[in-house]
Amino acid sequence: MQRNLSLLAISFLLLIAGLACSYRDKNPDILIPEPDKLDALLDNYVDEGFFPFVYARLEDLNANVIYEHGAVNEDLLPNTTVDGDTWIRIWSMSKIVTISVALDLVEDGIINLDDPVSKYIPEFADLQVAASSEGKSITEYDYANRDQACPIELVPNDSVMKVLHLINHEAGFYYAVTGYSCLDELVAEQNLPKAENSDDLIKRLASLPLIQHSGSDYYYGTNTTVLGLVAEKATGKSLSQLVQERVTDPMNISGLQYGLPENQKLLPTFTGRDSVLREAQRGELDIFGPDVPDYDMDHQLYLGGEGMLATADGYADFIRMLLKRGELNGHRFLDPETVEEIYAPHTLVDSPYGHNGYNLWVSGDTMRVMNQGEAGLWIGGGYENTYFWADPKRNFVGIVMSQNNEVRAPGYELNDKFRAELYQQFWAVEDSVEQ
Repeated sequence: MQRNLSLLAISFLLLIAGLACSYRDKNPDILIPEPDKLDALLDNYVDEGFFPFVYARLEDLNANVIYEHGAVNEDLLPNTTVDGDTWIRIWSMSKIVTISVALDLVEDGIINLDDPVSKYIPEFADLQVAASSEGKSITEYDYANRDQACPIELVPNDSVMKVLHLINHEAGFYYAVTGYSCLDELVAEQNLPKAENSDDLIKRLASLPLIQHSGSDYYYGTNTTVLGLVAEKATGKSLSQLVQERVTDPMNISGLQYGLPENQKLLPTFTGRDSVLREAQRGELDIFGPDVPDYDMDHQLYLGGEGMLATADGYADFIRMLLKRGELNGHRFLDPETVEEIYAPHTLVDSPYGHNGYNLWVSGDTMRVMNQGEAGLWIGGGYENTYFWADPKRNFVGIVMSQNNEVRAPGYELNDKFRAELYQQFWAVEDSVEQ
């Protein structure tokens, strides 16, 4: 019996070593010996009704697809195929694109990170800040006491809002989901996605108070959307033009843009807020209030923080550019030093889970402790459960796409579970090779 167990153990080690050698011949840093386990994990999250579909894609530095798998709920999406060319609403995954465009403008001397935002958008020169009737900052009220923050009074902003504040989410802009009802109602009334164009959007934003004094703290919101407006005003071009002229055309990236291409359809919006996955109704995706972006090519409004569409293939190309330190397909977009600033610590630096770069989360050692990955991964995601990460150690990018705004428990663990299975396979093979 003992002899048989020893033989099995030796056979297993030889198998792992053989797989390691096979994968190492193809790519010395990316070893996925059991892709079927990843397939089964993704299938389960769809079969159990957590997501209408899931598509995952891993690409190495040279755009070789090292893993992909898609699963679709046939009851919700009959006769539907989702793959690397399917157009997806990526929401906040737009932010790193807009930030990269702004940093490119900085390199060209067109804007400066220390410039006042009012230099480009004079309407924002006198924005006021929401305070409670007690004179306290709105953000001083914790979740349990948020009702005490209303009604609000307006006080002058005690600092100059700078372009850098927009990149770092320190300017004071916010979404309609703060939990402070008096602020959320104001944003919902403006219905920002229905603005006709950038000038109309500026007018609507100028009617809203800031949630904090600029530069005082990190508060996630429409700051990157305003950054896109700054880029437009500084260049006299639309954000859509800037993305095309500076990003997608010169680097030959297909599958990343504003507006839905002709003859393409978007997948429906879904929600699991009732513990049953179903199509979402108007107002249930309430980040802006009642409405969401329409992705109409004729709508001259480009929301830099939320409004882009992408395919998994196209977005993987953009993240590969960052991994290649600003260059892709023979074109240098950003200087390597600029890319280093994108993933350097800027905000939330005291978090035990990592730090925030320029709207790019960089994981800490806690991820390895939880067996979900490693320190140093670059991570981001979007409102309808789109997700990406880049591994600068192994030089690959991961994209996980779905379209579901509220995932019932424990479905929200998908990305962590997928990454956990993947990295445990990495470690098993790498440990066997070292031995």
